[in-house]
Amino acid sequence: MRSILVLNAKGGSGKTTVATNLAGYYAAQGAKVALADCDPQGSSIDWLKQRPTSVAPIIAIDAANGPLRVARSVDVLIMDAPSRTHGDALPPLLKRAQTAIVPVVPSPVDIRAAIRFFQELREVRHLVENDVKIATVASRVRDGARTSDDLEDFLMDQKLPSGRRFPFITWLRMSTNYLKAAEKGVSIFEMAPAATAADREYWAPLLKWLASPRSLPEG
Repeated sequence: MRSILVLNAKGGSGKTTVATNLAGYYAAQGAKVALADCDPQGSSIDWLKQRPTSVAPIIAIDAANGPLRVARSVDVLIMDAPSRTHGDALPPLLKRAQTAIVPVVPSPVDIRAAIRFFQELREVRHLVENDVKIATVASRVRDGARTSDDLEDFLMDQKLPSGRRFPFITWLRMSTNYLKAAEKGVSIFEMAPAATAADREYWAPLLKWLASPRSLPEG
């Protein structure tokens, strides 16, 4: 089973947007997908409640109010972590994942929060035995924004405990398509291709990375 965790220690990072669109992408590809909402806010569960019967089904797991149990028949598990996850709450989530995606919004406040969060990830990494692979994506980026350059420099400078940098994968731009998708309970990959072509292009590097061995624990 493929397991992907989307997390950030700060609210408003676009975490649920990444989680729901990943779930919709894999479902549209024919995979049996489960979306585990670990956040008490329940945004991913709310998204699933709006999901129409005309698109591929996604299994809902309300992990904020019950155990995170996944059927063996599930091909892909997407986990939407709680906002502001810190300390002892991090290792149990990371242990469930092969891959963790950290969205970061390009603002000075969010960048400073991300610096602290990456340090936390380093500090708990020894408690996680599955060598989870971590990637960063820039979220809610405005085209041509000056802060986007600052964010890219910051992400490029982050290092894993091994000395390798955090893999910075792609930008996810600010787009009304994500609002439309959230309202309908679908992903941009289940909307008209012509209308979402630009957004899909930004997703392509992340989806390619997730399909590669580089995004999976070794062994």
